[in-house]
Parts: sequence; C-alpha cells; structure tokens
Amino acid sequence: MLSILEIIGPTMIGPSSSHTLGAMRISRFSYNLINGIPSRVTFYLHGSFQDTYIGHGTWLALLAGVCGLRTDDPKVAKADEVAEELGLEYEYRPIDLGDVHPNTVKISTEKNGIHHEVIGSSIGGGRIRINSVDSVECDLDGEYPTLIVENQDVPGALESIISVLSFYGVNIAKMQLKRESVYLRKASAMIELDSSISQEILERIRKMDVVNSALYVNSIMEE
Repeated sequence: MLSILEIIGPTMIGPSSSHTLGAMRISRFSYNLINGIPSRVTFYLHGSFQDTYIGHGTWLALLAGVCGLRTDDPKVAKADEVAEELGLEYEYRPIDLGDVHPNTVKISTEKNGIHHEVIGSSIGGGRIRINSVDSVECDLDGEYPTLIVENQDVPGALESIISVLSFYGVNIAKMQLKRESVYLRKASAMIELDSSISQEILERIRKMDVVNSALYVNSIMEE
C-alpha cells in the first residue's frame, strides 16, 4: 500500500509530480551515476514527456536534476540559468522508445569524455522506475544505493562480489541478476544496498578478476 507521501508527493517546485518530481528524480539518478554535473547532456523525450515538456516544466525539472539541485530548491524554476552558469550544454530531442510508460526519458550524459545513458519512467506520485543503465536492463526505484556490476558468468563470481560487501558490513536489500551473453560468458547484477559504500569498496570490487566493470549510484532520496 502506498503512503500518503507517496500519493501526494513531497514538497516540489512545479505543477505535476509526474512531469516534474518524477522527471527530476530520473535526472538526479543520472547525476548520481556520474557523481556530478556533466559537461553535456541530451534528454530524449518519449510519449507525454515529448508533448508537454515545455508546458509542464519537465524541461526545467530534468535540467535541475542533472545539475544536482534539491527538489525543494527555488532555483529549480530557473534551472536553465543555473545550467548556463555551470557551462552545461544541453538539448532535448524526441524519441520513440517503444512499449514503455508514456512519461519516459533517455538521458545521455558526457563527463570527462565518459558517456553514460539512463532510461527512466515517471510512474506517478513522484515515483520512478529506472529501466536501463548503459543498455543493461533493470527495474530500480533509485531509493537504495545501488551497485551495478558486469561480471564474468562463471561459478563463484557473484559469491566473490557479495563476500566483499559482507567483509565491509554492507547489507544487501535487493538484487537483480541477468545473463547478458552465454557465448561471451557475461552477466550483470544490480545490487541495492541498505547503506552507501566507500570509494575503497568500489575500487576493490572493480579490481576483482571476475568483474568487468562496476558502477555505483547513490540513493536519490534527499529526505
């Protein structure tokens, strides 16, 4: 059952939680993924987002999120000015993402020459669903600190990763697993955690022989 807060949404600048708060949280997820403000971002707008992004303020909410603003920050309404001050290059493009929620956006970011891509949907009441991260399909709400690992699909790989988290006393809240390729022996794991992890833990996981890559996204919840 949804709480009252989840139904009415927290305090937020803007007319619609789906088109502002949800959009801003998806964008905040991208901000957390790259750990800061990108130098360039493209927002690919699908469905309702594409039709109403100006009138409902979605364009400002998306900008505000990727600039790292809090949801109750008065600067959200002037996120374009904030982006200009930061030297952030941005653009909006229409896209058809297929059979997804109407309020869906693909956010492509670039920072220090490194590109990342997030696809997320605003599903009502400010809640979001992250559908993919760097083309790896997932189903995340962004509320938990999340470790995104691409690992070798070999016996013991996942156990080794979990053992590192256990060593540092990090508890796992939820976990999603996917076999990416049998031929390439590649799999992915979305590990949602009860607490944030340090750079030391992330680097230790990245250096494991069974790990191809590892990303970390802090929780989008600001309360």
